[in-house]
Amino acid sequence: MNYIFIVNGRADLAKRIDTALTEQLRDLPIPYRIYHTTGVGDGTRYVKIYCDLHPKEEVCFVACGGSGTCNEVASGIVKEPNKRMAIFAAGTSNDFTKCFPDRDFHNIRKMLAGEEKIIDIMQVNDNYALNSCQMGFDSVVASEANYLSELGKNNPYRRGVIRAILTSRFNRIRVVADGKRIGHNWMNLCTLNNGQYVGGEFRCAPLSKCDDGLIDLCHIRPMSLLRFLFTMPKYRKGEHVHPDQSAMRKITYRQVRHIEVSSKKLISMCLDGELLPGTRFTVDILPQSIRLVLPAL
Repeated sequence: MNYIFIVNGRADLAKRIDTALTEQLRDLPIPYRIYHTTGVGDGTRYVKIYCDLHPKEEVCFVACGGSGTCNEVASGIVKEPNKRMAIFAAGTSNDFTKCFPDRDFHNIRKMLAGEEKIIDIMQVNDNYALNSCQMGFDSVVASEANYLSELGKNNPYRRGVIRAILTSRFNRIRVVADGKRIGHNWMNLCTLNNGQYVGGEFRCAPLSKCDDGLIDLCHIRPMSLLRFLFTMPKYRKGEHVHPDQSAMRKITYRQVRHIEVSSKKLISMCLDGELLPGTRFTVDILPQSIRLVLPAL
């Protein structure tokens, strides 16, 4: 088995990851190479080209970074029978790894001794999302968080939430899931999930499983600021799926397979942290499409 470590090329992050890789790979007798991405989408391009040139080679691509790096690696190996992916978090925040809280994604030895799990991925138009798709309020949060993260600011996601509270609680976006309209063309936010968490701490899809062939949809209709502030702590903890309180009745949580999203105005769909602009999106679950190596217990 050959290993190719795909490292997020952002300077400060790459340096931290390279240090961790050097320490852990020093005494391991495995064939490997390291590739540093040069920008958004470069990881997917590299992986796809490698797969095309070496279709029969058994390779494990190791995503070294956060949710975006995982997305790029996964997008490159969808339905590739001889290719696997693993995750080396290296101190970065990675929402998808929270699907497996008992696994250590910072230890390469455990990764090498790990077990394979076949998981799903979402297809969004011609793109993919491994963990989550977000729109409305959450897209504004992600945009602001990305900007603040590039500036090296602390708690970028929480700061993004503050901005979105002030500007983006009412969004005219139509969502149809498995043929049924969700809400009334207005939303605060909507997440489509293969994982459970977004933003490192918000458990938006507590019932989600990454291998069940379903997308967990969480749709929140517009509400007053006071009700919104009351709802958010429950949303953060994953306690919003049982609508037994008035504030929770604004929330629709369903497990579906096909979603159509449309808007008269240009909006952005956030795919694992990266923004995809458009007015129409089709989201489907692709069951059993990724061979994921989980670190040994």
